[in-house]
Amino acid sequence: MGFWDYLSQYFAAPEFLLASLLVPFALFWSAFLIARRRKALLKIAPRAPIRFSERLQLPLIGIGVFRLLVSAARPRWGKSTEVVRATNRNIVVAVDVSRSMLAKDVRPNRLERAKADVADLIDALEGDRCALVAFRNSGVALCPLTTDQGFLRSALETLSVDSAPRGETNLGSAIREALQVISKVDGKEGAKADRSAIIIISDGGDLRGEALKNAELAKERGVPIFTVGIGDPAKAAVLPGDDGAPLKYKGEVVKVKLEEEALKAVADASGGRYVPLATAHTAETTLGAIYRSFLRKVAVEEQNSDENRREERYFWFLLVALVFLISGASLSKGRFRRLVVKRSILIK
Repeated sequence: MGFWDYLSQYFAAPEFLLASLLVPFALFWSAFLIARRRKALLKIAPRAPIRFSERLQLPLIGIGVFRLLVSAARPRWGKSTEVVRATNRNIVVAVDVSRSMLAKDVRPNRLERAKADVADLIDALEGDRCALVAFRNSGVALCPLTTDQGFLRSALETLSVDSAPRGETNLGSAIREALQVISKVDGKEGAKADRSAIIIISDGGDLRGEALKNAELAKERGVPIFTVGIGDPAKAAVLPGDDGAPLKYKGEVVKVKLEEEALKAVADASGGRYVPLATAHTAETTLGAIYRSFLRKVAVEEQNSDENRREERYFWFLLVALVFLISGASLSKGRFRRLVVKRSILIK
């Protein structure tokens, strides 16, 4: 366990605890400036007295600021038992990152639209675990199954055409990698995983190799595959090159369109469903909607578990910090001190 992880066990926001270590340095620097100003004042008025309140004010404020930062770090100790309701549905999202996904028949392009819709899916998750796989010639797991949405979003931001080895789109490798990700949390490879589902986002591919075979294997394991076609199946789009200009092959402009046949076949073979993602002209379908419509029907195991958590004790540090800060401010020569003294007289 690293030092930061150790601190995180006892402080909810340990960065404020580290900031509190700067307070002694700030106090020493403030004391130095005050002493220098006092020395200059003595040259003008040698008999100028140093009041006890002036000596006391800086330590009071320093202790108050220190306690305030410790309070902001939200210290916690002791344990309380809380009943947590957990779900164990697993969703693996496999995104095609082949070059054809850079076509702009959806805005800003197919890949960026896919990333935006995966972000929409993350927003719709309710305690379910989700993983991210990128694939071209082969599949690469970018994020394991997790409920940590921040970690999942970080992996999604890095998704690009360079996230997987180059080559033709291989749907079979995407399914194989997704099943391996599921196996790591659902038991040994080949075991039943009927609380899981796979989403494949692609603009099409071929069925050569092991695509249908792996789709049938997924069905045997109880894992439906929802294939999402992105792009326009009726009209081919120009594929941009590295410089943004239309890519050419043997003098001809390269064009690509959504090929739905392979995606439909994979979905049918696995017991899932094919869903065409809307083009730029009819941008209504989102992965969040697909999740709400289909994936919630996937079997889910819900269970109550007792979770021990440390209780936060920041209130006492905050209370003491306010006492010291108010005390230090009341010793000031300024308006605040006069206000405090005036109210004290009125109370008496």
